[in-house]
Amino acid sequence: MLSANKNSDMNHPVWDTQSEIRPLPLVVIVGPTGVGKTELSIQLALHLNGEIVSADSRLFYREMDIGTAKPGLEDRALVPHHLIDVADPDQVWSLAMFQKAAMQAIQAIQTSGHLPFLVGGTGQYVRAIVDGWALPEVKPHPKLRSALEHWAEEITPQGLHDRLRILDASSAERIDARNLRRTIRALEVILTTGKRFSEQRGQQKNLYHTCTLGLFRPRDELYKRIDIRIEKMIEAGLVSEVQSLLNRGYSPDLPTLSAIGYHEIIDHLSGKFSLDEAVEQMKRRTRIFVRRQANWFKITDPNIHWYDAQHLSHDQIMQDIRYWLDKYRHAYDQA
Repeated sequence: MLSANKNSDMNHPVWDTQSEIRPLPLVVIVGPTGVGKTELSIQLALHLNGEIVSADSRLFYREMDIGTAKPGLEDRALVPHHLIDVADPDQVWSLAMFQKAAMQAIQAIQTSGHLPFLVGGTGQYVRAIVDGWALPEVKPHPKLRSALEHWAEEITPQGLHDRLRILDASSAERIDARNLRRTIRALEVILTTGKRFSEQRGQQKNLYHTCTLGLFRPRDELYKRIDIRIEKMIEAGLVSEVQSLLNRGYSPDLPTLSAIGYHEIIDHLSGKFSLDEAVEQMKRRTRIFVRRQANWFKITDPNIHWYDAQHLSHDQIMQDIRYWLDKYRHAYDQA
């Protein structure tokens, strides 16, 4: 059930009463990989006239379905989903591109009279919307990027990430060392501006009145669910999916193919690992990823209303959301 924390937007709707722009109600569902966000979001959207905006960076890419646990076509037919299958694997969607597209999708959903649900486990993508980040306007610097890429070849991506940690420990903590593209982007911004990447996220006027719901499970149960999900990915044909991507000419060095699951299966196909070893690597990396997600969505955050996914009542959550919407409408009418 929703907590009655005095700092919560749920209990104290906030907007600029001097403005004619009404803040858009936005339900946000967060939590670690494998906790059950997809199932919950579909059920809630079905019953509350909602549409889902994905805030999972892995779901942007076409032909990457099994390894990303992408909602199936049947689920997407039940409830409209946005920002899924919007790019090819060799196209990189930046945080700024996501933010712009997500804001447009939320506006369109509201205009149609439906309730938007922002759902995902990619922390910085969720925060960019909920906290209204004003992203640093630093244009790509091709020569610097090329130099950083060559440096990474010499000292390894981990070595480059270690250099980022020296310059900006906060950014390094939030960026996976395997994600070379984001490491390079952070260094590019730092070296271009002379300021830490983590210090350059300004804040725009908040356009949304949010109800943020978090799902949690005991860590050991979550790990078991993750292990089962990965094994089901293999059974569903993840190896064939990865082989198909390579057969279509996509380079194994693409940032998108460094994602958990794809990277390990590519190593298996190249003979580096047996399939069993690749699966164990997938499980290990996913556990590490889950621990990183916890840095974005803390159980102590007073603005996230946490639910135990082991004892989840969809009816109770729907009742809580309706209560929040009623308070939102009442407060706006009184403003």
